[in-house]
This record gives sequence, structure tokens and C-alpha cells, in this order.
Amino acid sequence: MFATGIENSIPRIKGGTVRVDEMESCGHYRHWRKDFDLVQEMGIRFLRYGPPLHTTLVGADRYDWEFADVVFADLRRRDIVPIVDLCHFGVPDFIGDFQNPDFPEIFARYAAAFAKRFPWVQVYTPVNEMFICAQFSARYGWWNEEGTTDKTFVAALKHIVKANVRAMQEILKVRADAIFIQSESSEYFHAENPAAIGPAEIENSKRFLSLDLNYGHRVDSSMYEYLLDNGMTKDEYHFFLGNSLAHHCILGNDYYWTNEHRVSADGGSRASGEIFGYCEITRQYYSRYRLPVMHTETNIAEGPNGDEAVNWLWKEWANVLRVRNDGVPTVGFTWYSLTDQMDWDTALREPNMRVHPVGLYDLNREIRPVGRSYKQLITDWGAVLPTQSICLTVPIVPPSEHEEPTAERQRSDAQRLRTVELAAHIGGVTG
Repeated sequence: MFATGIENSIPRIKGGTVRVDEMESCGHYRHWRKDFDLVQEMGIRFLRYGPPLHTTLVGADRYDWEFADVVFADLRRRDIVPIVDLCHFGVPDFIGDFQNPDFPEIFARYAAAFAKRFPWVQVYTPVNEMFICAQFSARYGWWNEEGTTDKTFVAALKHIVKANVRAMQEILKVRADAIFIQSESSEYFHAENPAAIGPAEIENSKRFLSLDLNYGHRVDSSMYEYLLDNGMTKDEYHFFLGNSLAHHCILGNDYYWTNEHRVSADGGSRASGEIFGYCEITRQYYSRYRLPVMHTETNIAEGPNGDEAVNWLWKEWANVLRVRNDGVPTVGFTWYSLTDQMDWDTALREPNMRVHPVGLYDLNREIRPVGRSYKQLITDWGAVLPTQSICLTVPIVPPSEHEEPTAERQRSDAQRLRTVELAAHIGGVTG
């Protein structure tokens, strides 16, 4: 699967007084038809995309589908497969922030309502980059609740991951053959001196917390103590162990040059640039979860030479091929995003309206060099990779085939398997 995405981050900043809306600042609301044209021009069939949560979920069990109805009808007409991103770094005003314990259930009902309204949609990322969302909102103090403590971080993390799990459960009630692609940041922390080894080891354990909880993977003993010391109860922890849906998932991992960090003795860290790279870090995540992998985000800014993003694209693609050839089942690659973004040079902390030139196209919808290179890459490799193994073909039903007999049989078979799965789960809980 070759993919791109439409940036739809919506955090609140400045003490909750400013709402970031990347779809607005990047012009998508005005140019969505053109943007979908560009996706097709690139030869891309898979699009990371979602309706803006803050204007679609307008109250508990209250939804405004006006924009979603129009754009998803057009995606279906074009036979573009959306990987639906339901929550991207922010919540509606009425929820407040990720400290709100009501968020998971409100969000789960929203996911169910979306799935019922758009039953032809099969592929989802319910909550984008759960670890980063909790880290930036509740540990670094940058977004939403602007928390800076371990307790605010753990509260945000457990609510975000529970929202993701509950959303998957509700979507499966509607579409039993749904596929979930977690888009999560793949991180590594390097000790810059011997005194920093301990702090680096702690951070290298924390980086797995969101996916450990999401996949029902037991955390290590130090992280178990950390979670309980900072507000997670044993019952909350066991909810995650008892509700794993990992077998419905693809391990989507994101990699940027900021994903590796140099850690100092006092626990502080800063970006180290690429040291291990995508291939090595992906092997670490794969060895932990043993799930099919998709590279779900990468980019780098086009600089003064004009070829910086092109070179990064080819470096990341070489890493994808290397990890795939090493035996990791790898099913997709994504350049994120379709167009340039706004204010990501400050991680959306400052509303400067400064263009971040990372798109396949600029904000005038003119193709960038990396766009031409990605289009060529897709042309060159799109027909080659599926021939390497038919077993690495993900059972995705294109929108145009939703009502075909084979698709109906797939959904019926998936529903029978889901019924057996739920019965086994209930038996395991009560036995």
C-alpha cells in the first residue's frame, strides 16, 4: 500500500484559547476536490484521512455530518481507500482535554456512529499517535491540558488508549472485517554518557506504553510500578490485558529525524537526528509485537538545495525494503502529507502561520520535487512488490466492491469469526 494523508491535527494551545485546525490553515476545506485530484494524479489509492473531530462531534451523541457526508461520498466515487483518522491530537471543546475520563466512551459511540453512517469504510486509525498525543499534551505541556507531570501523562495515556480500544470494539460490531492501522511514533533514546544510561532505559521502556496497553502486551515491572504510582488502577490495567484486538491490527509506525533522542544524566533529552534509523527501530517494535508493519508517516522539509526531501524519501524507502527483506512482514509506506503543513516547525505550539514545506505539493497545489520522486517510486515499485509474496496482501475491499458478493462473503465470514472470538473471551473471563 502506497499512501499519503491530509493533515488534520486539531490541538488547542495557549491555555486552551487557540484552536489549531490544520485542514483550515492548509486550505483543505476550500480545496478538497483538488486535493483528491492530486491523490489520484500521484497514483495513490490509500489516503490517511478523517473528518475534523471538533466540528463533527458537537456534543455527547450529537454529530454534524455535513462535511463528512460530502467528502466521503467523493472518496467512494473515486474508489480511494480511506484510512480513517478519527482523532488527531485534540478533542471538541465540550470534552475539554484528555484528562476527562468520559472521553473514551463518548469517542467510542462516535466511532460506532461513523461506522454505521459509512459502512463501506473498512480501514481505521481511531486515535493517531497515542504516545505523542499524551506526551505533548500531558508531559511536555505543549497542547490541550498542557500538563507537565507523570500523573497528567498517565491519565491522558490511559484515556487515549482506552478510547482507541473501545472505538475498535464498536467499529467491529458494525464491520467485522475492519482493519486497524495504528499510526504510532517509533522512538529511541540514546544515553550520551554513562550517567545517562538509567534515564535512557526508562524512556526506552516508556516509548512502548501506548502500544503495550493497546495490544494487551504486559508492560515490564518498572513500567507497571510507574503506571500504578501515577494514577492507573489495577482494574484499569487489566482492562487492556483483557481486551486485546491485536489480531485485527497492523503495526503502523512513524519515523522522522526527530524520533531519536540524546538523553543527558538529568533525564533531559534533545533530538539526536538519525542514528539507528527506521530499519533498526522497526525491528525492535516488530520483535515486541509480531504484527504486520506499515510505515505510516515520514517527511522532511525541503531546504535550500531543493533535494533534501527527495533524498530522505529514498533513504526511508531503502529502510522499508531492508526491513522487509530481513523478514519483517511490511505492507505499506506513507509520505505524510499530501500538501505542505503549517507551523509544524514549532510542533504547532505557536500560531505563526508559517509554511512547513514537507508536502508532495505546496499550498498552491504545485508539485514539489519529492512529489515527482514519490510518483516515480510508486510507478516503479507498485507492480513489483505484490509479486514477492501473495501472503502479504492485506484483505482490503475497495469502496467500489463493497456490495460485491465476494465482499459480502468476507464480511459474513469475519462476523462468524468475531462471534467465536467474543464467546471465547467471555468464557475466558468467567471460566
